[in-house]
Amino acid sequence: MDKKIVATIEARFASTRLRGKTLLEICGKPTLELIIERLKRSKLIDEIVVATTINPDCDAIEGLAKRLSVGCFRGSEEDVLDRVLKAAKAYNADIIVELTGDETLIDPVIVDTVIDYYHKNNFDYVSNILDRKYPRGLDTQVFAVGILDEVSRLTNDPADRENVSLYIYEHPERYRLGSVKAPEELNHPDWRWTLDTKEDFEFLKIIYEALYKVKKDFDSYDVLDFLKKNPRLLEVNKRVRQRAAR
Repeated sequence: MDKKIVATIEARFASTRLRGKTLLEICGKPTLELIIERLKRSKLIDEIVVATTINPDCDAIEGLAKRLSVGCFRGSEEDVLDRVLKAAKAYNADIIVELTGDETLIDPVIVDTVIDYYHKNNFDYVSNILDRKYPRGLDTQVFAVGILDEVSRLTNDPADRENVSLYIYEHPERYRLGSVKAPEELNHPDWRWTLDTKEDFEFLKIIYEALYKVKKDFDSYDVLDFLKKNPRLLEVNKRVRQRAAR
């Protein structure tokens, strides 16, 4: 029997650095809608589920998920691991593709590459973040629901509960870890294609306004070409410091 692959998108309203970022609009659509739109082009994901919080300020996120005909699960704001695990179980997932609401430029081809690598090898966890080569914002992590269920029983460390898969890749002695590296053209680990600050939002808005109106299914190579022609755009969010998991 084929295993069900569910992409979970961690999204909430009360983000500390850019409040309400998942509902900020670019090209007339909330950034979360743009992410879902892109993920729907994946050939390997069976279902998309937004994993949001029980807080009333996330009602609009649930409403958006319903409007877009994707799943939605509401759980703890602080215990993101528990929220994602319960979301996956609620939708009968066997395999989780862990994503966040920060990844406004998520590329379905890259997502499928990571899933395919997981399928073809004997790993407990596969991602493209262990040896970061891709621009930040294309992050994709794949693992079985059973693995996350085990992790949930093993750790109550607040850092592990907030950062869903942190415990897995910090324990290579326990779990078999697989890494997908970027092709040379996309080897730009210092670039920020993620959404965490107002500078990031400004950067992403320029990208979308240039590409989305012409080609709704633009990919990472289209972004790359645009940045090569407009290198000064990289200065917009270059000085933003990424927060570490620990």
